[in-house]
Amino acid sequence: MAQSEATQSETTTSQSTSEQGARILIDAGPIGAWIIVYNVARNFAPDQALYLGTGVYMVAAIIALFFSIRLEKRVPPMLVMTTVIVLGFGAIGILLQDPIFIYAKPTIINLFLSFLILVSMAFGFNVWKLFFKHVFELPEHVWTIYAVRWALWFQFLAFLNEFMWRHITDTTVPESARWFETIELTESFWANSKLWVMGLSMGFMLLQLPLLFKYQKFDEEAEDSAKS
Repeated sequence: MAQSEATQSETTTSQSTSEQGARILIDAGPIGAWIIVYNVARNFAPDQALYLGTGVYMVAAIIALFFSIRLEKRVPPMLVMTTVIVLGFGAIGILLQDPIFIYAKPTIINLFLSFLILVSMAFGFNVWKLFFKHVFELPEHVWTIYAVRWALWFQFLAFLNEFMWRHITDTTVPESARWFETIELTESFWANSKLWVMGLSMGFMLLQLPLLFKYQKFDEEAEDSAKS
């Protein structure tokens, strides 16, 4: 009996690890594809590197969406919305050959998510709970804290992206778009920053775990107490 339980526990742990690895690939895959293609393309077609990277990112985002649907066995609404924005602004940027649409895309996505959370809460509905209730069981006030934290984080990411692209000096960003004359960044810096920005977001996600585990543990203890 004990051996059977141990085997079942190992199987569950293995499945959980596999799912976590798949989720990391879903999140990081499109960004990894973007960075590789962009940096390779800069060596033979520097003027088109941004658009080639964007095209590959769009394809990778669609593939990631299908993998996510297959993994979760449901349609993830947040990933669908962000994918639509990625495809829309990416297509406009490529068709018009205007990098500003591509530079501004992360700003639009992050502001959209932030205001989606805040506006939904203003109408008495926590959309963040809708997105993640299949992962966590939390009291309502904790869902509110969790949602507000992410809304503020998305606003920070939007500001960070605006700050970076507005100070790119080696492409067609107009001088009037710059906030500070003394700051000069390259398009390559902005493009490769997606990697460490993703790292920042993963760090922020980890910082939320004590709050989530605290109340998850409370719920489980209360359930065990009720059964006993």
